[in-house]
Formats: sequence, C-alpha cells, structure tokens
Amino acid sequence: FGPGLLLVAGSFAAFRLLNRGLERLVSAAPGRHQGHWKGIGGPEALPGTHSPSPCRFCLHPGLSEDLVGTHPPGAHSLVAVSVGYFLEDFVDMLCNQKLHQSWELLFHHSVVIVCFGIAVLLHQYVGFALVALLVEINSIFLHLRQILLMANLVHTTCYRLNSIINLGTYVVFRITTLAWMTRWLFLNRENVPPATYAVGTVGMAIMTPMNIILFYRLLRSDFFK
Repeated sequence: FGPGLLLVAGSFAAFRLLNRGLERLVSAAPGRHQGHWKGIGGPEALPGTHSPSPCRFCLHPGLSEDLVGTHPPGAHSLVAVSVGYFLEDFVDMLCNQKLHQSWELLFHHSVVIVCFGIAVLLHQYVGFALVALLVEINSIFLHLRQILLMANLVHTTCYRLNSIINLGTYVVFRITTLAWMTRWLFLNRENVPPATYAVGTVGMAIMTPMNIILFYRLLRSDFFK
C-alpha cells in the first residue's frame, strides 16, 4: 500500500504547488484577476496531465482481456497520480467556489476518487481505471473551450473548430467508453466481488447520466443556441 499512497500524496502536493504558482502568475498579469483563473479549475487548465496514452492498449493486448489483474508497467502509478490530481481539484473547488457552482464536479470527483482509490489500494482493476481515464482525452478540448470562452473568443473559427472536435471526442471517449465499461461490468458480474461490483455499478449509474446531460448542454450551447 505504501508506494501507491505515497504517489497519491506526492501528486496532490505537486498539483497543489502548480496550482498556487499559476494563480500567482495569472493574478500578477496586467488586467487579470484571480477569479479568471478559478473559472477553469486550477490545474485542469493543463489538459491531459492525467490522461493515459491509448497506445498502452495497443502495446499490451492482454489488458483488454483482463481488466482486473493485468496492467502494464507504470499503469498503477498513473492511476495513483490521477487520484492525487482529483483530490487536489476537489479541495481547490471546496476552498474557492460556491457549492451551488461546483456540486456536480465535486460529486463527479468523489466517485472517481473512491473507484480509483480501490484500484490503487488493491492493485486490482487498474486496467478498468485506465479505460476510465480515456474519457479525459476529451478534457483537452473541453478545457480549451472554457479558455476560449473566458478570452471572449466565442465568435471565432478557432472556437467553432474546437466545438466540433470537442463534441466528436466527447462521443468517442466519454459516452462510448462509459457504455463499454457498463457492458463490461454487466458481462463480468460473476467474476467481480459483490462490494466492488456495487461500487462500479453505482459509479456508472452516476457518471453516465451526468455525461449525457453535459453533452446536451454543450450541444445546445454551441450549436442550437
């Protein structure tokens, strides 16, 4: 348990320091205020910092066949670092945003922290956590959209192009991935301990509707406004 928990703590501290440094950098810029930075959730402004490479699934074919006990070198560390990131972002939102503004993300992060935490502590389901991290590839374009909004660049070609890519990657890496994970849980329910299966099922039951609702909001905002 030690190395995993140390990685979580180290990741939390590193993202915390990075967040503080970026806050000072932005607040010191002419005409900028701290509130501008908080609007994109601190370290989330660096998209893809906790996203896995899809190449892992190509280089390790056994991973797609066994998501419980099989994982490539470094995968456990990646999941542990991701837990630290989500913990830092959770604390950041609690300290700097009102509850009615961030309750959905806080709820989202709580589910991720619990599910990924189980993988880190048990050294199992790391492959399943890697599949879940694929959804963060879409975060690159989701956060870029937020940055463009804050820069008042809505009526630009860059924003329109990013909106199209954002929705495309949203369908591929979020909705499709969550659907595949739900199917995997259903097909492997007899091979997963009841407690772990319950946590995974509840997590999917929470995350899937949240992502569908967000997709509808993005579609309505960027294409049917």
